[in-house]
Amino acid sequence: MIELIVLDVDGTLTDGKITYSSTGEETKSFDVADGLAIAVWTKNLGKKAAIITGRNSSIVERRAKELNITHLYQGVKNKQEVLENILKQEKLSWNQVAAIGDDLNDYNMLKKAGLSFTPLNGSEYLKEFVHVICKKKGGEGAVREMLEYIFKEDNLEEEFLNAWV
Repeated sequence: MIELIVLDVDGTLTDGKITYSSTGEETKSFDVADGLAIAVWTKNLGKKAAIITGRNSSIVERRAKELNITHLYQGVKNKQEVLENILKQEKLSWNQVAAIGDDLNDYNMLKKAGLSFTPLNGSEYLKEFVHVICKKKGGEGAVREMLEYIFKEDNLEEEFLNAWV
């Protein structure tokens, strides 16, 4: 049973575009359907979630707080190493982890995860070995698709559906 989901940001939770305003402020867009499913995972089911991303952004910090994501690591070069530390802290095994990422900096982490996903627009190198290639693109519901897959596989569909009523 999956106890921890691990999320990349750019290209997974977002469409991968980074936009700067004329004042230099960074903007990102998140899919509301992804957020609703993550909130059910963390708030309704009390499960753990982590964001491990290579970039730093106050926007990501805000989104993590909104969704009750307990582990937030930004500016990470070695995602597998960070995830190994989370697993030790949470006393979990790799088989209890589902991870989603879209590019080569996610490769080692996805290779070890018990259940791995990449968005439709993820790297072809990842598509060669991940367990599930999502039908949706990053920032367009791929994380929601991942969570619905997990809810179904772990017999949590009823809890997921009842979270909306």
